Amino acid sequence: MKKVAIFIGTAHKKHTHLAVNRFIDKLQVLGAVECENVILNDYQIGLCRGCKICFQKGEEFCPVKDDRDVLIEKMMASDGVVFATPNYSFQVAAILKLFLDRLGFVFHRPRFFGKAYTSIIAQGIYGGQKIERYLNFVGMGLGFNTVKGVHFTAFDPMTKQEEERIEDAMTKLSRRFYDKLIKPAYPTPSMLMLMGFRMGRTSMRLELDSSSRDYTYYQEKGWFESDYFYPARLGLIKRTAGNLFDAWQARITKTRTRLLISPAIQPKC
Repeated sequence: MKKVAIFIGTAHKKHTHLAVNRFIDKLQVLGAVECENVILNDYQIGLCRGCKICFQKGEEFCPVKDDRDVLIEKMMASDGVVFATPNYSFQVAAILKLFLDRLGFVFHRPRFFGKAYTSIIAQGIYGGQKIERYLNFVGMGLGFNTVKGVHFTAFDPMTKQEEERIEDAMTKLSRRFYDKLIKPAYPTPSMLMLMGFRMGRTSMRLELDSSSRDYTYYQEKGWFESDYFYPARLGLIKRTAGNLFDAWQARITKTRTRLLISPAIQPKC
């Protein structure tokens, strides 16, 4: 039995909820899947203060006390995660953005490897495609095995044609998501994912030290020496590219460091 947690960024049980319910129905036809709808409005989610304590000391020292860890635990306990949101002011709903901001340290220290992920966006007129791309990138940054999300247009009241388009979109999305859900958990990383890991870890190795939680986390995971976040079979091209990414970032970091410590050139009077 696979477990899927669907984080919904609206309490209004209209188009977004309708799409989520259609998605669940289609998904459960494909196999044994247990789904939980997590209505973010039902939880206390605080406003990130940008203090960076989670980066420097660790997320457990965050001064904001809310339900962040409860929600993270739901993600960790699931085999798949879905973010569903309406398009509000051409972005995700505020409650979902609050939650994503509270996950800021996870973009530094990703941990949702082996879990399938996708997104569902309901829009009235325009902007859903941009939100879809944003949430696809978010999924990758958090460590998920990302399935390209979907956006759909629907007004209130909804027409029969709009309902049919939602039905079709959820049928296709559920199939793609289920395929990812049952595939091997640790796929070979794409070139973009490999570049992000290798350049990010090299930057941390050269710029930080054991006083930083980001640094000690990478050290504990063995990521300063590994090919990728998890054991992955890299071919010759990707192994070579990985070494080049390390060298590239090392050069960038050393150049930046030299510029920071160089004395400013004073103009002649």
